[in-house]
Amino acid sequence: QVQLVESGGGLVQPGGSLRLSCAASGFTFSLYDVSWYRQAPGKERELVATITSADGKNYAGSVKGRFTISRDNARNTAYLQMISLKPEDTAVYYCNARGASNRRNYWGQGTQVTVSS
Repeated sequence: QVQLVESGGGLVQPGGSLRLSCAASGFTFSLYDVSWYRQAPGKERELVATITSADGKNYAGSVKGRFTISRDNARNTAYLQMISLKPEDTAVYYCNARGASNRRNYWGQGTQVTVSS
């Protein structure tokens, strides 16, 4: 069974840091591009960061310089390191895996990130 499981969310003060993890199973993780999305209440889902199967990286302008996406193919896990967090980063964060050479597309269940004093 294909699974993506996010973890690492929680409550943090403005200026703090969190590291999100996305653990994959049931497919060949190394062949998939991985993205982090987020959705805040009342707002549209937003693409935050992408890391490709070839290790290329892209970030939304709102997080560039503060967030770092990475992957460890040996552990079938992707990460999102978030620093200098702001209240506007508050959202449910979702992991997505998309086949680089096929049309398969998988989603995790989401993890809540709340930035508040």
